Amino acid sequence: MNNSFVYKEALQYATKKHLGQFRKEGVPYITHPIAVAEILKKQGFNEEYQIAGLFHDLLEDTDATEQEILTFGGEKVYEAVKLLTKTEGYIMSEYIRNIKANPIAFKVKAADRLHNLQCAVIADEKFRRKYIKESLEWYTDFDDEIPPAIEALKKTLTSN
Repeated sequence: MNNSFVYKEALQYATKKHLGQFRKEGVPYITHPIAVAEILKKQGFNEEYQIAGLFHDLLEDTDATEQEILTFGGEKVYEAVKLLTKTEGYIMSEYIRNIKANPIAFKVKAADRLHNLQCAVIADEKFRRKYIKESLEWYTDFDDEIPPAIEALKKTLTSN
């Protein structure tokens, strides 16, 4: 884990905002943003990328405000988080195009998708099939680790 003061403050903020939220597997939701930040750190990305990883779901899933994201993360993190936030009526092709145009958003989305693929084994088969289809359609070129993660998830299906 990153030990800088700025990162610790960002982690504390994200943890507070996700308090009371849980993943499908029953673990506190904050474990997912932490895992995304850890993937980014392992891949050699700097603190801005890691903080964007911590914050990537805040606007979509919590009462966090845009101003708070800007204050805690700075302009580049804020821009990436905004791009990663799905809004009502969003168009997937535009969403993906905008993410690909922003280096931080692109890498955070790759780490997010990778972690979700790795965790999706606990989801029901209908969800896994949908997630595999969406990943194949939109995310295979985001990171070299995504296609093998898709294949691993495919092996969990009753009939491939």
